Amino acid sequence: MFGIGLSEIILIVIIAVIFIEPEKLPGIAKAVGKAFIEFRRAGEELKRNIKEAETGILDRAGDAAAPPKESRDAQGAQAAPEKPAAESSEKKA
Repeated sequence: MFGIGLSEIILIVIIAVIFIEPEKLPGIAKAVGKAFIEFRRAGEELKRNIKEAETGILDRAGDAAAPPKESRDAQGAQAAPEKPAAESSEKKA
């Protein structure tokens, strides 16, 4: 998980037993485990918040790319572009 192998874990446990009273080790291990769980939850929440913010920014950018509402006619449909006069006269001939 953190790039720690079995030998490093054994060394940490031996040092902990030497410096910390063996009776207190279970309580300390439990506290450390809870701290890791809280860090993991906070990290996941941070990722989720960043993803939500990113989605919101992309949604707003998509709304800005939409055609402005003023270019629509009264019925809500986009106005058809006018055809040049040269095209209409070519069709009649």
